[in-house]
Amino acid sequence: MIVVMKVGTPEEEITRVSEELAGWGLTPEKIVGKHKVVIGLVGETATLNPEHIQEISPWIESVLRVEKPFKRASLEFRHGQPSEVVVPTPNGDVVFGMGHPVVVVAGPCSVENEEMIIETAKKVKQAGAKLLRGGAYKPRTSPYSFQGHGESALELLAAAKEATGLGVVTEVMDAADLDKIAEVADILQIGARNMQNFSLLKKVGRQPKPVLLKRGMSATITEWLMAAEYILAAGNPNVILCERGIRAFDSEYVRNVLDLSVIPVLRSITHLPIMIDPSHGTGKAEFVPSMAMAAVAAGTDSLMIEVHPNPSKALSDGPQSLTPQAFSELMQQLAVIGKTLNRWETPQPAYL
Repeated sequence: MIVVMKVGTPEEEITRVSEELAGWGLTPEKIVGKHKVVIGLVGETATLNPEHIQEISPWIESVLRVEKPFKRASLEFRHGQPSEVVVPTPNGDVVFGMGHPVVVVAGPCSVENEEMIIETAKKVKQAGAKLLRGGAYKPRTSPYSFQGHGESALELLAAAKEATGLGVVTEVMDAADLDKIAEVADILQIGARNMQNFSLLKKVGRQPKPVLLKRGMSATITEWLMAAEYILAAGNPNVILCERGIRAFDSEYVRNVLDLSVIPVLRSITHLPIMIDPSHGTGKAEFVPSMAMAAVAAGTDSLMIEVHPNPSKALSDGPQSLTPQAFSELMQQLAVIGKTLNRWETPQPAYL
């Protein structure tokens, strides 16, 4: 349920209304829009009469029910206002959300060694990427595949951040590793295999770092948003939804089916920023550019693209990784589309 306050409502009245509603056993959450303030109400609201809430204050414009099962993640909860996720980095704040330039996150699937990760970080920054992705802990289908270097890889990511000023995105697989990962990472990634690891979702929801939530390989959109609800309900409002492809019956040509229809669908039902991962979505480097361009044209807020200095020798996911040169060329192509939509920031020359 949401309470929409009238334009110009005094701050003291908003506080008073929130305190009174809290006395009813509800949890009020103030949401500041461009013109109005909305108070989201979480709790047992099914038996509440909206007219009774309306009588609390003459400054209340309307009281509306949120019909979606994902309350905090719904667009209704913010009265149609999209949210932003601000990520502080050594190079300045990076903002995810509608109305802002498309944010490109790039880097290797796995952190392999110091030279490789720093070289890649420098190259993707020069091409215009705002954050560096790199796996320290890697969930793999086979127990015999490379699982990542773990804690030592975090030190290498920290070195790459220091060398370039790029923020870091890396995956959390186990709640036991959360604190040490959060010391290095600027965005905590929850991978597709952990999308419904509810205890992990609650744990990342109780810390302040932004969370990148990847869609499960067989998850519906509602299941994905309910997973986001776990993080939001735990107290962390900074969630970015990442579409990384869903399981397909035809795996001969692509690794997954990259569901670009989620962009307009999510826009209509949630306020959360959207990211598209065409690398995992296709599994083949040759298809990444076209799907990345399509995602920008469709209105994504961000992209995650795998880049490796020598994909043929990558320890994981080499076939879907672009070379730094191919990534630079793609960024130039994306700029044409992004500028047309007024959603592209021309990168400043990087002196590394």
